[in-house]
Amino acid sequence: MRAVSGTNDKGSIQTDIGQDVIDEAVASVERRMDEGADTAGSGTEVEVDVAASESEAAASTPEVTPPTEDAAALRQEVESLRAQLDFSQAKARETLERLKEAHERAKDFQERALRAAADLENYRKRAQKEKEDVQKFGAEKLLKDLLPVMDNMDRALDAASKSTDFDSFQKGVAMTRKSFEDALSRHGVKGFSAKGQPFDPRLHEAIQQVETAEVAAGHVVYEVARGFHLNERLVRPAMVVVARAPEVAPPPAAAAVAEAPASTDSQSSSNEAPEAPADSESSSGGSQ
Repeated sequence: MRAVSGTNDKGSIQTDIGQDVIDEAVASVERRMDEGADTAGSGTEVEVDVAASESEAAASTPEVTPPTEDAAALRQEVESLRAQLDFSQAKARETLERLKEAHERAKDFQERALRAAADLENYRKRAQKEKEDVQKFGAEKLLKDLLPVMDNMDRALDAASKSTDFDSFQKGVAMTRKSFEDALSRHGVKGFSAKGQPFDPRLHEAIQQVETAEVAAGHVVYEVARGFHLNERLVRPAMVVVARAPEVAPPPAAAAVAEAPASTDSQSSSNEAPEAPADSESSSGGSQ
């Protein structure tokens, strides 16, 4: 026979009582009832016997420890670990997604960098080729504008060989020079005149100095060769002759003092001059 001592939410605790103990208890109760003993006393005895039986049964059965607070703490720790595991897995999935996105971006950047490097190399090659073309054919436009000038020069020389009209030849050369100057001006080449201007070493190159009173000292008297600019940059300075102030004449007093010795020398020479005829006369008389 099995008696259940108690139950709870976590399980049940069961105690086994031996059959001999139960039979002895029943026999004792029957003996007491037959003898007509006092109900209270017999009850007490029965309770004592039952209590003794229960104590023996408890001694014969193993002890079962009820659940304690450690189980609840372990359960909470398990729940906490499970929550941490779920959180770690979520973070891992999020990190993996970020890594995938970063890998895709890095791959995209690498492809862009390769395309940019290829474009840069192509641009470098094109720039090098354009530079070489400019060095070879940069003067093509200027030459196209100068070729008509050469044609006009050839015509002028041909006309001069067939005609003796110097005025017409001069006009033709002047027109050719004008067309040549116009062609240069279309390419940014412009000449400038320096005659009568103050000497400027940044624009002029002096090849000589002359004394003159016609032009102020330090100004250009003659222009041997014109100067030219190319797009506001000096290409050739003007070759010029610069005026210099004439030397100052000596004062009149100094001139008179200088003339006095000259007059004395002239008088002495005039005094000595008549003696020559005497010699001549003597010589002539001697000859006679």
